[in-house]
Amino acid sequence: MRERVIFHVDANSAFLSWSAAYRVKVLGETVDLREIPSVVAGDKASRQGVVLAKSTPAKKFGIQTGEPLFQALEKCPQLTVVAPDYELYVEASRHFVEILRQFSPLVEQYSIDEAWVDMTGTQRIYGDPRLAAEKMRERIWNELGFTVNVGISTNKILAKMAGDFEKPNKVHTLYPEEIEAKFWPLPVRDLFLVGAATERKLNRLGIYTIGDLANADVSMLRKRLGKPGETIWHFANGRNADMVVPVPAENKGYSNATTTAQDVVSRDVGQRVLLSLCETVAMRMRKDGKSGRCVTIHLRTSDFRHFSHQLQLCGATNITAELFKAVCRAFDEVWDGQTPLRQLGVQVTKLAREPYQQYDLFSGITPAQYERKLRLDETVDSIRDKFGEDIIRRAKFTRDPNGHMAGGLSKARRTGVTKPIPKEF
Repeated sequence: MRERVIFHVDANSAFLSWSAAYRVKVLGETVDLREIPSVVAGDKASRQGVVLAKSTPAKKFGIQTGEPLFQALEKCPQLTVVAPDYELYVEASRHFVEILRQFSPLVEQYSIDEAWVDMTGTQRIYGDPRLAAEKMRERIWNELGFTVNVGISTNKILAKMAGDFEKPNKVHTLYPEEIEAKFWPLPVRDLFLVGAATERKLNRLGIYTIGDLANADVSMLRKRLGKPGETIWHFANGRNADMVVPVPAENKGYSNATTTAQDVVSRDVGQRVLLSLCETVAMRMRKDGKSGRCVTIHLRTSDFRHFSHQLQLCGATNITAELFKAVCRAFDEVWDGQTPLRQLGVQVTKLAREPYQQYDLFSGITPAQYERKLRLDETVDSIRDKFGEDIIRRAKFTRDPNGHMAGGLSKARRTGVTKPIPKEF
């Protein structure tokens, strides 16, 4: 059997690199954001000021991705801050993936800025895998103006881990015979799927490196961590049989969240925010022909504590009003009505292809009424799709200065409208 050759290609500091490349290559600016202390961050005034990406010079000041913008500015007062441009990022990602597909048709996009490429059998075209990776890296730089890291191995996990080695603009290999020297000495937190909570559990078991995990007793890990313990043990030993899948997997859930401009301290305001989130979540579900029967709300307090609450529905639905009704019930059950909230989120899971309901004498809704609600939502979706989101809004939002369709997805990504970018970008 021919040994697989898998690449993992990851854009370096993608949001900042894409903003910088656009400004230099398309707008003709002389200052490159990548060469000065700079970050991409949300609007500080709206409290969405979190560092999304940073330049290498900014990193030298100790600035971390995910930290509040005000902290980054305290570390580096001369920091250049640019707002995220999601329209640009969607288009840059599309160009990025298009180039990868010209090297191989088997490309699986893992996120907006990274993908796996199955290069098995391409040696006769491109030569040695490392040489092919260098060609890929150079072409992305020459045509799109940003750098990438390329990890090379025989499976997806090892290729991804190789891509996370020294950055930026590097090509690294992590073949099975290199695991003990290159992979096992790394901290166990560096392993794919090992988060902070799992790291603490592993540390309590005396496991601090990936090598410690690889040589641990798998039955003990399964007992202490369940099925995930066995999974990460296989990963630590470099085992992964997952294929590169060009067609993205179906969503397992739909969610959206928003950080509010001011603390939410009243039930009415909280419900308005949740309704705006239900609008965007339900719209996406209807577009994909999906319904859900499990609703979860996520709340973050003004002092950054997080808590959530989940409700099971009697049936699967994608009707905005029905989801909002369940969300409000969950909100009332979990929020004390006093603790200030800075972020609210809505998630719908346990999906089904078709909506279904279990009707009873006490539900207050007949099948005909349910059908009318669904058709009304679909009609509104169609009108908004044709004339824009703001053409129709609920009366509750008539005098609301905030958006009536809120959430982490920008309007551009919800509507599919993208910024026109010259071919050379």
